[in-house]
Amino acid sequence: MLSTETRIELLARLGEYVLSDDEKWEEIQHRAVSGNAWFSLSHVSLAINNIATQFLQKEKLRTWITPYKLPEHAKKVGIVMAGNIPLVGFHDFLCGFMSGNELLLKLSSKDNILLPHLIHKLIEWQAEISRQIHISDNLKGCDAYIATGSNNTARYFEQYFGKYPHIIRKNRTSVAILDGTENDKDLEGLANDIFSYYGLGCRNVTQVCVPEGYDFSKLLNVFNDHEDLMKFHKYKNNYDYYLAIYMLNKIPYITNGSLLMIENALPFSAVGVLHYRFYADKQQLIQELQSSEDIQGIIGNGFVPFGTSQQPTLSDYADGIDTMAFLCSL
Repeated sequence: MLSTETRIELLARLGEYVLSDDEKWEEIQHRAVSGNAWFSLSHVSLAINNIATQFLQKEKLRTWITPYKLPEHAKKVGIVMAGNIPLVGFHDFLCGFMSGNELLLKLSSKDNILLPHLIHKLIEWQAEISRQIHISDNLKGCDAYIATGSNNTARYFEQYFGKYPHIIRKNRTSVAILDGTENDKDLEGLANDIFSYYGLGCRNVTQVCVPEGYDFSKLLNVFNDHEDLMKFHKYKNNYDYYLAIYMLNKIPYITNGSLLMIENALPFSAVGVLHYRFYADKQQLIQELQSSEDIQGIIGNGFVPFGTSQQPTLSDYADGIDTMAFLCSL
């Protein structure tokens, strides 16, 4: 088994590689975009930069891994990955790799190009890794499972994997709490939290909670900086579809021409739509959001800083479940 320090060195080297202008790596990124109409080169680049700066740094890796007692004997772990945004399953892979367990990875058909290439690079640098990491559609015979999907697929995951140690993730989303004191920089950061990856990630903000009487005009002006999204046909089609629905059903809405805002207590919203809700008691709202199984993160002053929702650190585990502790406990 590779030493912890060797793994850290390899991951740091991978961090340098993904930020390089290697021709083959650039070709792989273009192939990933061609394979998923919701991917763009800018989104792939955003994901790569966040992974390289937040995950693949030697000191950050050393600090993160120190509290864990790594297993002496490897278990076989099956990981089912989502494909809603580029390399969304990388953190699960990273935890599995650092834990030393044998990994069977089932990739989403929507994101099955980037990670295999990165794994191939690791194997190219250290051949022993080929005995630890396998990409497979058949995850039978594993000792434990990690699976990410929708609420619907989670029911099947429970059926298939329920008798084994497991982490099963369902639909989640993120919300922002505004109080009217936010400056332009805060609101610009919020806009990035809303629009990055077209809003498809569980860390994207899909609902803003605002005090009664809140003036949306300043927020809408900031959103104008992202009006280029309307040039992307799938986003525009979504916007046009929901605009027609709201008009036909006489549902009040606010828009700047590239984003629809409607009052809705549900945190989940469609692409091209942002829900908002008013609150009177901020502490009561916070308690409600923190106890909800639907909320991945809360963005705002005193919570996840504006503009950083899609920049999780190594210790920002999905659903608040410590993946590394789970893998080390098998």
